[in-house]
Amino acid sequence: MSLLDQVEAALDSIRPYLEADGGNVSIEEITPEGVVRLKLLGSCGSCPMSIMTLKAGIEQAIKKAVPEITAIEAINLTDIDDPNAVLPENLR
Repeated sequence: MSLLDQVEAALDSIRPYLEADGGNVSIEEITPEGVVRLKLLGSCGSCPMSIMTLKAGIEQAIKKAVPEITAIEAINLTDIDDPNAVLPENLR
C-alpha cells in the first residue's frame, strides 16, 4: 500500500465524524520529508475549532496509522479569533 493510500485510509477512519459536522478533508500533497498537507473542506474550512479538529483528530489518526509521517499541515486553517469563522449549525 502506498503512503498516499495509507494516509487516505487513516482519513477514512475519521471522515464520518468530519462529515457529521458538514466537513471533510483532502490531501493536497505528501512531501518527500513526510509532511502531509491537507485542505479542510466544507464547514471544517471555516470553523473556529478547525485547529482542534486538525490536532486532536486528523493528526492523531494519521500519525497512529502511518508512523512515517513527520507532520500534518492544513493549507487553509481558520484562526480561532477569525471574525469570519462560523461554527457548523449543530455545534452552535
